[in-house]
Amino acid sequence: MSRYGDEVAALAAPLEGAGDFDVLLDRVGTARVVMLGEASHGTHEFYRWRAQLTERLIEEAAFSFVAVEGDWPDCERVDRSVRLEDGAPEDPRAALATFERWPTWMWANDETADFAQWLRWHNAQTEPEVRAGVHGLDVYSLWESLREILVHLREHDPEQVPAALAAYQCFEPYTEDAQLYALATRFVEPACENEVVDLLVQLRRQAQEADGPARFAAWQNAEVVSGAERYYRAMIRGGRESWNVRDRHMDATLARLLDHYGPESKAVVWAHNTHVGDARATDMGERGEVNLGQLARERYGEDDVVLLGFGSHHGTVLAGDGWGAPMEEMVVPPARETSLEGVLHAAAPRRSLFVFPRDDRPDLLTDTLDHRAIGVVYHPERDQWSNYVPTTLGDRYDAFCWFDETTAVRAMRVPAAPVFEPETYPTGA
Repeated sequence: MSRYGDEVAALAAPLEGAGDFDVLLDRVGTARVVMLGEASHGTHEFYRWRAQLTERLIEEAAFSFVAVEGDWPDCERVDRSVRLEDGAPEDPRAALATFERWPTWMWANDETADFAQWLRWHNAQTEPEVRAGVHGLDVYSLWESLREILVHLREHDPEQVPAALAAYQCFEPYTEDAQLYALATRFVEPACENEVVDLLVQLRRQAQEADGPARFAAWQNAEVVSGAERYYRAMIRGGRESWNVRDRHMDATLARLLDHYGPESKAVVWAHNTHVGDARATDMGERGEVNLGQLARERYGEDDVVLLGFGSHHGTVLAGDGWGAPMEEMVVPPARETSLEGVLHAAAPRRSLFVFPRDDRPDLLTDTLDHRAIGVVYHPERDQWSNYVPTTLGDRYDAFCWFDETTAVRAMRVPAAPVFEPETYPTGA
């Protein structure tokens, strides 16, 4: 056993059922934002236990919505279903089955469907104005969001259609190919930026003048188009800027959602550990990268934000061996012996919850240890020398869920997904 063995034993509490989250709910208290991570986008245990905790937060602590690392238009279809909107599918699985962007398994899976079905059941017993929603935070859906804006304006604000058409026609020559647009921005400045800004200003003003779900959704789709345009311009230049554009967009979207739901609203966030865990406690911070967890702590204050990380030692995972490749169930080899995962494997119960003390922290929480991060692109044969993020555990998270052995997420059967976004960061997180 490593020198951390006694510390692990003192901090770890066995995690056998949802009732074991009581100590974590006590820590959440009156916090406004709870972020729940995952060490991969393809692990059953991360999704299932994250859902169980979220169900308790919604039922017992009146959390208002779940915001996920997904696209706004896709998640809006799920949101309409779980909130029992007219014309929406009665079974949220039908909405999840329409997810087209690679990797489809990230949200079109049985674990997410089970949670969405529970949420619809829960919402059916509550008044419409307090039903919990599901929303996407991410920045990728440029063309999908443009189309959603056009549909909305043609029905509700036809006088604004020309501005939306100008933006759409500016992007049209790139045939929904993000890389083609990004390359074009190297030679044509500012490309479609002016058209996007004009559209965004108009929709933002309309949403602020006459609030409502439809206007808010149109405004958010315009924010996605604006964020995506910035993201693709930054991506082609390389470096940290595209990552920061993306996470700042997710942070701003979360803030808009909290404002939209009202001053007493509270949010659960589902995203990869690389977005949830405070970047300042990793080498990301040394590279000048920010992330959602850090930005939330800075925006709302550390007492109003709880960050929960996840990890495992070995098992199986769903991933691809390249960007856009078919999904595969891959073997996750045992983690490095000296990594956080290696330390916990040696000393922690097979399923454990760690809620970190605020003071008098042991070395396990203050030392820097390598912490594994598996993305949608994964090469198990390279695991021992890649996929690890140097981490100060007690500064990166407020709590941690540990599963010694894990299994792959159960993907739904959906059509093969087109690939429009190039891989822009090493882990594909």
